[in-house]
Amino acid sequence: MGAQWKAKGKAQVADARGKLFGKLAKEIMVAARGGADPAGNSRLRLVVEQARKVSMPKDTLERAIKKGAGIGSEAVHFEHVIYEGYAPHQVAVMVECLTDNVKRTAPEMRVLFRKGQLGTSGSVAWDFDHVGMIEAEPAVAGADPEEAAIEAGAQDCEAGDEAGTTTFWTDPAELDLVSRALPAHGFTVLSAKLGYKPKNPVNPANLTPEQLEEVESFLAAIDANDDVQNVFVSLGS
Repeated sequence: MGAQWKAKGKAQVADARGKLFGKLAKEIMVAARGGADPAGNSRLRLVVEQARKVSMPKDTLERAIKKGAGIGSEAVHFEHVIYEGYAPHQVAVMVECLTDNVKRTAPEMRVLFRKGQLGTSGSVAWDFDHVGMIEAEPAVAGADPEEAAIEAGAQDCEAGDEAGTTTFWTDPAELDLVSRALPAHGFTVLSAKLGYKPKNPVNPANLTPEQLEEVESFLAAIDANDDVQNVFVSLGS
């Protein structure tokens, strides 16, 4: 499970396709505030590449760029907000939101955290490292993730939940540099973003199946909120 919580199962992933497009559109709009041209805006380039890889319709992508960049009459503004706290059984959680109305999102988060514990700013952030997170898969047979990590300048790498995928961890400032370098070392980048990696992940084996189910249920409810972009959790693989 690592640093970023994700719903399990192909059916859930398929059902969430529309939600994925919605999240990517928000990220594109926020990134486009730094400029509408991906060639001169690395943050926008990374999320546009991710959107294309999941086959986001071209008109949806272009409309999101225009909205974020303030081009035309449909300009929108999203605020980046992070909520910190604990899932059941003291599993630390950081919830990253993009919202056009904090007065709506904040009470919704308070309700969702009732089965856990909503903390104040910094209450669990100390137990996470702010990092670049790159998900990639081998483009050639026999590609060595550890060797690729060293050659591309990543700090570390870890096998993902899905067969064949690897998460490469980078310094936040080197996310774009490493994502550009990985293809030359045998890996196709699937996504690249900034996120949070737990310093002291909880071993799932220390939780009973019932407790683990409670944690999963809590995280699924958080992730289902329309304003939630990413959920980072201190639960090991």
